[in-house]
Amino acid sequence: MKINARVALVIPALVIPALVIPMAVALLAASAPDGKRWWSYVEALANDQMKGRDTGSPEHLKAAQYVAAHFEQDGLHPAGTQGFLQPVKFNTWKIVESGCSIELIRGGKAEPLALGEDAFFNRGVMPAGSIEAPLVFAGYGLTVPEMKYDDFSGLDVRGKIIVIIGGGPSNIPGPLKAHYQNALERRKFLQRAGVIGTVTIQNPSNADIPWSRSALARFQPAMELADASLAAPDGLKITITVNPAHAGKWLQGSGHTLDELLALADAGKPLPHFPLVPSLRAKAKVEKRELESQNVAAVWPGADPTLKSEYVVLSAHVDHVGVGEPINGDSIYNGAMDNAAGVATLLDIAQTLHDQKIQTKRSLLFVVVTGEEKGLLGSRYFAAHPTVPAKSMVADLNTDMFLPLYPFHLATVYGLHESDLGDTVRKVAQSLDVEVQDDPAPQRNVFIRSDQYSFIKAGVPSLMMDVGYKKGSKEEAVEKEWLKNRYHAPSDDLSQPVDLQAAGQYNRLILTLAEAVANDPARPQWKPDSFFRRFAE
Repeated sequence: MKINARVALVIPALVIPALVIPMAVALLAASAPDGKRWWSYVEALANDQMKGRDTGSPEHLKAAQYVAAHFEQDGLHPAGTQGFLQPVKFNTWKIVESGCSIELIRGGKAEPLALGEDAFFNRGVMPAGSIEAPLVFAGYGLTVPEMKYDDFSGLDVRGKIIVIIGGGPSNIPGPLKAHYQNALERRKFLQRAGVIGTVTIQNPSNADIPWSRSALARFQPAMELADASLAAPDGLKITITVNPAHAGKWLQGSGHTLDELLALADAGKPLPHFPLVPSLRAKAKVEKRELESQNVAAVWPGADPTLKSEYVVLSAHVDHVGVGEPINGDSIYNGAMDNAAGVATLLDIAQTLHDQKIQTKRSLLFVVVTGEEKGLLGSRYFAAHPTVPAKSMVADLNTDMFLPLYPFHLATVYGLHESDLGDTVRKVAQSLDVEVQDDPAPQRNVFIRSDQYSFIKAGVPSLMMDVGYKKGSKEEAVEKEWLKNRYHAPSDDLSQPVDLQAAGQYNRLILTLAEAVANDPARPQWKPDSFFRRFAE
């Protein structure tokens, strides 16, 4: 892929009260970037020859090497364990559906379920070869100690499989609710309660994609880190996802209906707990193997004699889901917006740093991770095995699927109120004439669904930004339509409409924020009332 010619800009500096505006604003503010260079990187990473960059695939390695080569070309220093690369080992498995079955046992009679239509094996847990156990509806299946909320209190679930609906009561603050819905955190409480399996009824109100597409993902391989020190709590033998259109089969005879339960969930009210009439019997067959994939790490060295030993992390994931079940005849899940776009932002920033000879007091650590689509695995590995001293990482600014689908006047900032990074981003955004808002759809749990969460759990103040929309606006409709038709679909490709100027403006904001954090004499701090502050203590 031919890279666009590099053009130097010389623009007078701006000064905003209460904030030293970084050099990037001085260089870029007078004329918004057009996004063409950014798009050239997206094209290189998301064309059909890259086959969707699945974790551990030859194409993923090619993408990692492409990113490393451009970091080297732009004068960044290698910060991996093997040059720019940090190899990560995985155990992986794939469901062999021809050897699988799920049945509801009612009165001694088996009712087979159609795999892919009624339900499917969720890839979060390698399923046991066979299992049969009673079913209990356990509400949200949620435990939040800080709020003294426990769906398992007084409920006999030991040795049983629980049926749940995702979410939680509205009186539980969003950050707590999101954290305890994370699979790894939830599994700690499931293990303590003795639960051996989970069945999740998909809530249509919170689903990013329709059932027909989410069911196709069951054929993709699942992965876990081979590093035994990072193993998930054991005890779970099966996880299943249920099509809400057919969930009545599970609730039949219980005295409750799905419409009743979903209405309570959508209103944020507590859900009842009750035994279910049928039990579950399932058989599973999996193919196992081991593989290796790559994180990429590079440093733009800081200029301050003291602060250069501290790092502002810029992160994005380069993996997508590879080649999958065809939709409209196309089987390549290119992942242009998810997340070639975010990696392209980091490459565009690296080239700007080089071309404009920008100096920052702290060092900038570029971390392009693998395995995000498999459960934030690459960033989890990096956070546990950082290639710089763990305490030297002062912040993480993560970029993932920021969707430049319309003009960029509003930034949605996930983590806006959790640390003083939010205060900094407000000032920087104001200097660039961009409005800032908190997460407009907290029920989607976005703040714990991308790689910033791995850094948060390592105690690093973090945030992620997207091109934002106002609720009820035409921009919201555009984004919802994109999620419905393109998210984790082959149509997230290079033919989709993208606002290049919005992408260029977004990149400018990320770079300007990174500089502001890197040049601030004080390290970012968690807010005193932030739930996530505990991870730094």
